[in-house]
Amino acid sequence: MLNIRVVTWSLSTFLLASYLVCILYGLIVPERFHMTMFLEATLPGFKWLTPGGFLVGLVESFLWGAYIGLVFTPIYNFFHRRWGF
Repeated sequence: MLNIRVVTWSLSTFLLASYLVCILYGLIVPERFHMTMFLEATLPGFKWLTPGGFLVGLVESFLWGAYIGLVFTPIYNFFHRRWGF
């Protein structure tokens, strides 16, 4: 059985860290290798290298992790109770 609080916080922190790595990557590599199109498609309101866009990306990355944790954990626990060993 998975603890919903642990999974949700873990996924939220993981996606937040991944977002920061993507931003750092974009600052280091040439523009043709940037992930801006991906970030703008997955994080509504995100704009590359603007303070507001950066904050929107931080918040939305964290919230995506929370959403995944809150949805995945009960589904996993349901199937674990039903068929788990």
